[in-house]
Amino acid sequence: MAEQTAPPQSFHTETSGTLRAAGSRGGGQRRRNNDRGEIEVKQYDERVVNIDRVARVVKGGRRFRFRALVIIGDHNGKVGMGISKGADVTTAVTKAVEVAKKNLIKMQIVNDTIAHEITTKVGGAKIMIKPASAGTGLIAGGVVRTILEVAGVKNALSKSLGSSSKINTSYATLSALQSIQHPDKWLTRRPRTAKAEVKEAAPKPKVAAKKPATPKKVAKK
Repeated sequence: MAEQTAPPQSFHTETSGTLRAAGSRGGGQRRRNNDRGEIEVKQYDERVVNIDRVARVVKGGRRFRFRALVIIGDHNGKVGMGISKGADVTTAVTKAVEVAKKNLIKMQIVNDTIAHEITTKVGGAKIMIKPASAGTGLIAGGVVRTILEVAGVKNALSKSLGSSSKINTSYATLSALQSIQHPDKWLTRRPRTAKAEVKEAAPKPKVAAKKPATPKKVAKK
């Protein structure tokens, strides 16, 4: 008998109630090709954060469409965000994923957390992210938690100090993660040059103390 191999592990996709009701993709990152019967494993973890129904006023009435906000990441420092519109939910999500793949950023992860504290403001959204010790977990909510999860950060503290807009919060979080510097690039951690070490080791020349000037005697007339 031929040995059966288990299918590769895949990421889990979060879908909102609107997305599931519409019957779009969800429940895993594997898609089966009906023609060949093959299983396609996705490279990135895709999270549908928000779906809105938007309207555009045209001649004769209003035209309704769907706008999807999608976050993708590889759990190894790469993360991206995509926003797109479509006539239905499936089209909007598919287009948003393609936009997110074109806007991926690379962040620095040190010991499953970020290297240092950072605060970023974009529009009305202001996000503060702090590093945390091992075992703390992600103390964050909403879009910030989703972005940190797909990016691969396991321990961090976060606080939203401004607007609750999911789009602006996503931009602010990605801007903060992109601005993080690795400890090797910190100014205080740079190795000193040999010239600076020789200058510090050289003895300083002794300067003779100056005698206080004596006041001049004024001849009496």
